[in-house]
Amino acid sequence: MKTAIVLAALGLAGLIATTAQGSQVQRGQAFAQANCATCHAIGRSGESSLRTAPPFRTLHLRYPVETLAESLAEGILTAHPGMPQFRLEAGEIGDFIAYLKTLER
Repeated sequence: MKTAIVLAALGLAGLIATTAQGSQVQRGQAFAQANCATCHAIGRSGESSLRTAPPFRTLHLRYPVETLAESLAEGILTAHPGMPQFRLEAGEIGDFIAYLKTLER
């Protein structure tokens, strides 16, 4: 009986963690859709509408996406003037990176 309760509690904790992570990924995807999809391909397929904008699914091939956290906090600047500068809050950074990590698979 005690084992069943412990297992049920662990299962519930895992479900809560998975749901929280899923929500984080959904928020990151929503941010990408609202702010990035005009130029970048933000999903697992498709081409970027702006030819010079890399698809998000390839970013991890250039560098670990976790290293973007500092740039996102300070404001991403790029070599081309058409990209707007983004400065994200800590929660937004975590959400966005969590979404980018899902594209690595």
